[in-house]
Amino acid sequence: MFKTFTADNGSEFADLDAFSKNHNTSVYFAYPYSSFERGTNERHNGLIRLIFPRRPA
Repeated sequence: MFKTFTADNGSEFADLDAFSKNHNTSVYFAYPYSSFERGTNERHNGLIRLIFPRRPA
């Protein structure tokens, strides 16, 4: 289904190595603070924030 997958370096993506081997998918990890490497993710986050703005602290 997917040929490549780009993820953050968060702990929720710790098992992506096994995923890539089982599904014949290349996994790439983005550098911290490099949102341009996660373009689709950042775009979707922006669209979600239009509907659900962050609450002030």
